[in-house]
Amino acid sequence: MKRLTLFSALLLCSVMLMAQQKTEAYTFTVVKENPITSVKNQNSTGTCWCFSGLGFLESELLRQGKGTYDLSEMYTVRKNYEDKAKKYTRLHGSLNFGPGGSFADVIESIDDYGLVPNSVYTGLNYGSETHNHSEMDKALSGYIKGIAESNSLTTAWFNGFSGILDAYLGNTPDTFTYEGKQYTPQSFAKMLGLNQNDYVSITSFTHHPFYTKFAIEVPDNWRWANSYNLPLDELIETIDNAINNGYTVAWASDVSEAGFSREGIAIVPDENAPENAGSDQAKWLGLSPREKTNALRDKIGKEMLKEKTVTQETRQEAFDNFQTTDDHGMQIYGIAKDQNGNKYYMVKNSWGETGPYKGIWYVSEAFVRYKTLSAVVNKKALPASVSKKLGL
Repeated sequence: MKRLTLFSALLLCSVMLMAQQKTEAYTFTVVKENPITSVKNQNSTGTCWCFSGLGFLESELLRQGKGTYDLSEMYTVRKNYEDKAKKYTRLHGSLNFGPGGSFADVIESIDDYGLVPNSVYTGLNYGSETHNHSEMDKALSGYIKGIAESNSLTTAWFNGFSGILDAYLGNTPDTFTYEGKQYTPQSFAKMLGLNQNDYVSITSFTHHPFYTKFAIEVPDNWRWANSYNLPLDELIETIDNAINNGYTVAWASDVSEAGFSREGIAIVPDENAPENAGSDQAKWLGLSPREKTNALRDKIGKEMLKEKTVTQETRQEAFDNFQTTDDHGMQIYGIAKDQNGNKYYMVKNSWGETGPYKGIWYVSEAFVRYKTLSAVVNKKALPASVSKKLGL
């Protein structure tokens, strides 16, 4: 009887686990999966770029056998807010100012500001156990816009700006103790062995020459950081090469599309494919494009839908007409296939352990081709042919 009870319990656990690993329509098999740290929750903040950027660096440390680290997002967020405020005033307000950013804000600030553990600086200095920047963002924006409109600046303006950050996030540490040793933020980053020059940002657009670098023209790229421009197939080749060789990828994308579902699936459904219409073809033909999009949104994760074929031209058109915008930063860490053999990327999000995959998304190759703004990889993860063309 005890053996039967144990078997029944194990069977029930197995069934529950299988239910967690698939939606109604999809069953995924892992092809390649690289180590990641735990799924975090940015909660009510616009700081996905930092959560995913630091998650990428934490995976770099895992890959190098240095153990598991939980790095402070809010320390990096604060330092970038300070840099952004200085640049905003120098440009007399002609710069995007807000909580958004790019992976360059994480990578390119390592040498200047270092890193600290999350246990040292949580940034929760306002009576909350979860991150909520709605009030702080309004205070910072109102303050800095008023300063930028001034006819002249005093020496006190930056202290006032820093005072708001102190009030909400807390004072940043000059030194701290971690696992019995004392560090500065810079010496901690050096101890970790993270070097900002080890990483490169890549993209794929035709309004700039391939194999050159340019600053992607989106508001959150306030640093005007450069990305190397690759043909679309080589962008995908680079992401695949990184994953298959044990690296992860920091991935900037547009998640405003109907195809990015809260069900943990992201695809590019083809609203013109007859097989996506269902049994009532006549009714489908009578729907407006918006109605078709909404109908397909409801089907994602519940039915297998035919996807659009994404080309360099369709990708460029979506960027040119503002259909593709810089919405969200995540981390690609693996490759999987569905039951029909279609390729998906395994993506770590920063919205907490939500959805059927507990904070993980399965993103089709078509979606990555269509909606990637940029990706950051370790230079060693570049295919040799790509590295040669870029002169790296």
